[in-house]
Amino acid sequence: MGKLDGQVALVTGAARGLGRAYALHLAQLGADVVINDIDLDAAQEYDEALTAETVMAEVENFGRRSLGFEVDVTQRDAVFAMVGEVVDKLGRIDILVNNTGGALGRPKSSMASDTEEEYYNYIMEINLTSAIFCCQAVSTPMKEAGYGRIVNVSSQAGLWSRWSGAGMAYSVSKAGVVQYTRLLAAELGPHGINVNCIAPGYILSSRGIAGGRNSPETRERLLPQIPLRRLGVPEDCAKVVEFLVTDLSDYVTGQCIPVCGGYVSF
Repeated sequence: MGKLDGQVALVTGAARGLGRAYALHLAQLGADVVINDIDLDAAQEYDEALTAETVMAEVENFGRRSLGFEVDVTQRDAVFAMVGEVVDKLGRIDILVNNTGGALGRPKSSMASDTEEEYYNYIMEINLTSAIFCCQAVSTPMKEAGYGRIVNVSSQAGLWSRWSGAGMAYSVSKAGVVQYTRLLAAELGPHGINVNCIAPGYILSSRGIAGGRNSPETRERLLPQIPLRRLGVPEDCAKVVEFLVTDLSDYVTGQCIPVCGGYVSF
């Protein structure tokens, strides 16, 4: 028997990287897992090797049910339609992991004083607005069931300033995820729904590796700043998600847990 037998989880941005790690970990714990991504073949972009043809097939290889939705979660109507179809086909939705987003794009400037409006709006939509829409969509079925576990994904960038003003849009969007988590937890707690978030640090995801995060130069720069003296791997984050979606965290809500090896120390 798995800790999550009989439960249904929705993981956004799950076709590769951290989202895929969360999805597979939840499947190993017994959950049926719905895979959402704007591109269900996204693993190919960074040559991330799958153990089956798709992430949905990987979930099914654990003996679990899976659905795949190629949906842009910055579109509110599409999100609500997706959640409605999940409930219609799988009967329930117990867990949401809001993983979509990132520090994407190539702005002319990312500084706090002059980030362009178009880029700012884009980053806010993919990181904060998408999380809000997904949380709103699952809130009704979770309230009707009197149970739910929501895990939003912030970032270490939402918890500190970098001492430079760079990366403003991403940092503000991820800080917004933390505050939205607190507000939603306060509202949904009386309905038996726990809402928390994690803030990953320097994790060796496929996109991070492709961007040079595992290069000798980057490791030499970062490792002395991390008390545990190593970069994280996706499973480090997946284990904290496990804590937040199982009975281990029954009395934990409205919290943000940095998963960073001590890089963010508070």
